[in-house]
Amino acid sequence: MRSRYDAVVVGGGHNGLVAAALLARAGRSVLVCERRPVMGGAAVSERVFPGVDARLSRYAYLVSLMPRRIMAELGVRVRLMPRRIASYSPFERDGRHGGLLVDHSGPAATRAGFRALTGSDAEHDAWLRFGAATERLARAVFPTLLEPLPTRAQLRARVGDDAVWDAFVERPIGEAVEDVFADDLVRGVVLTDALIGTVRDAHDPGLAQNRCFLYHVIGDGTGLWRVPEGGMGALTGALEDAARAAGAELVTRAEVVAVRAEGADREVVVRTGDREVAVGARHVVANVAPHVLDRLLSADPGPVPRGGQLKVNMLLRRLPRLRSGVVPEDAFAGTLHVDEGYAALAEAHREASEGRMPARPPFEVYCHSLTDPGILAPPLAASGAHTLTLFGLHMPPECFAGDHDAARDAAVARCLAGLDRHLEEPIADCLAADAEGRPCLEAHTPQDLERELGMPGGHIFHRDLSWPFADDPERAGTWGVETDRPGVVVCGAGAVRGGGVSGVPGRNAAMCILGST
Repeated sequence: MRSRYDAVVVGGGHNGLVAAALLARAGRSVLVCERRPVMGGAAVSERVFPGVDARLSRYAYLVSLMPRRIMAELGVRVRLMPRRIASYSPFERDGRHGGLLVDHSGPAATRAGFRALTGSDAEHDAWLRFGAATERLARAVFPTLLEPLPTRAQLRARVGDDAVWDAFVERPIGEAVEDVFADDLVRGVVLTDALIGTVRDAHDPGLAQNRCFLYHVIGDGTGLWRVPEGGMGALTGALEDAARAAGAELVTRAEVVAVRAEGADREVVVRTGDREVAVGARHVVANVAPHVLDRLLSADPGPVPRGGQLKVNMLLRRLPRLRSGVVPEDAFAGTLHVDEGYAALAEAHREASEGRMPARPPFEVYCHSLTDPGILAPPLAASGAHTLTLFGLHMPPECFAGDHDAARDAAVARCLAGLDRHLEEPIADCLAADAEGRPCLEAHTPQDLERELGMPGGHIFHRDLSWPFADDPERAGTWGVETDRPGVVVCGAGAVRGGGVSGVPGRNAAMCILGST
């Protein structure tokens, strides 16, 4: 490390790497400090289970919001692969096991599935109308993410459809869901996009659930989620290569313990091993949660953000059979929804709000290796093994208070029991074993994410998501990354237009700095 840089990036997650690469390409001297032994933050691939050659996307696992423009600017050639199956939602009604399959390549099969679920085409027609409305929103909003912040009125005019704007921006999303759909399961499947990592009711007047929904449906102007070939580590590895090639200096096991930003000078205190070094910086680019940045600045960070999820990674010897009869290669290829009916989601939220773990936690399951078998070593893939990712909703930190490990085990058990209700065989019978004979399963609570990744409260978006426009007229035309400390910008998920794996706040932070110098 040198004594001074044009920019010091605090945190080597994907957004920090994007900012570093762009700044270095513009001729700036850049230092990236990452506390962990590897770059990538939450967007990494790791061999989780001893003796098992499977590279799991351990934390973040899908990509929707990454603009192709950023990838082209940085020469990142990682393939983002589409999923043929959007979702599968198993159900049991009147003693009958069935499921709703939404197939991107089979519209006739999708229509037939809705008809089998509800007895008519009405709900499918409503699904198409709702999808068309979100696509109009996506086509208008997504391109603005890489532009200076518009005002609310400007973005509303760009959408050009007052009914769509009011439904998704002005009124609680629950009203739109209930206005459009009648079936409880369909309502729940739609609502889940508003609840990923956000512990809110469908009718919460603060509309955090609306903002979460917006970022889940606007990606790439289509809302389609994609699988990074090679896993998340392939994507961040390519970003790391781009930053190094541009001349940025990247240092791991380097924890930033303080940022001093009084007056015109900025100083970053970095701990490496048992020594601390003060590094001067013209700009500080904070790829950490705003709560963490405030602590580094010795400012009052306010209340700790509140995450709300359980992440479970598994490796299976084989995919399990389902009671509905759908082939596992279809059921697990997209997002498999379990206990995510509309009423079930509301009940789980009520229980979580009372500080109790939901009796039937709602969750989603997805198999990365069906789309991208290359994350498994060839012999492992040939054996029929598959990865499985489970993401549980409405599980805030208070669900794991007290005996944390026991509560985590209980949460995993409840989720697996929920999955088993739809399977011909227990999922435990399908789990692979690691080199020490233990089942290939690991789980992360909000507390685990805070400890492992430095996310306050385990909030995967660093804090509640913001609207992609400026409600404050003074912020209109800014990049949404500025702070009240001159020369200090944020570039992580907690920036305006942050959240998810996108690189957007990283690029916007670089544009802010380059435009000011």
